[in-house]
Amino acid sequence: MLRRVGDCLLVLASVTVAERLLLRTPSNVRICQLHLGILSNVKPIDLALDIVWRFPGQPDDFYRQWWGVAREEALHFELLRDHLATLDHAYGDFDAHDGLWQMAQRTQHDLLARLALVPRTLEARGLDASPAVKAKLLAAGDARGGEILDIILRDEIGHVAVGNHWYRWLCAMRRVDPLATYAELAARHGAPRPRGPFNLKARRAAGFDEAELAALGTIAP
Repeated sequence: MLRRVGDCLLVLASVTVAERLLLRTPSNVRICQLHLGILSNVKPIDLALDIVWRFPGQPDDFYRQWWGVAREEALHFELLRDHLATLDHAYGDFDAHDGLWQMAQRTQHDLLARLALVPRTLEARGLDASPAVKAKLLAAGDARGGEILDIILRDEIGHVAVGNHWYRWLCAMRRVDPLATYAELAARHGAPRPRGPFNLKARRAAGFDEAELAALGTIAP
């Protein structure tokens, strides 16, 4: 499927197909990892702005924090795009996936579901993936790529923490249990099951509590 994203016309595949395409091109693993990294930072720009626009009536800090997330995601996009250009490639040269935006569409009518399943689920997967991706880049001799990933991980911990904060705040407002409600929302909206290995240090820094981390072990295959 083709979709225009900014100035690029991307070929969109499912998340699993995109991952398989990456594995089938070992000579381009470094470049494909960077391209997927750009994708993982361009969609959250849209998502942070969408949550500001789509859900009125929230506290002022809610909007200020998500605007800040959008600004940092834009910086991540620029860092990765510029680095990819030094390797004679550009965003749009490889297939991409649209998993984040698909979940945004499924949760467009419920802020609690959006917070539970986008920042706390799909974007939190980036915290888990970061160490392995960085190791691949460093193994390929890409020290600059590793430095960029360190910047992104630092900021993404904060972004997921924003999602955690407002998820718990809204659970309290609705008088529902965060852990049980998360499981119900994940099942209702078909959220992907978390897959290890998990970056527990980053998840703790992003505000996941011990009960939530323990639940990862009970639902992961």
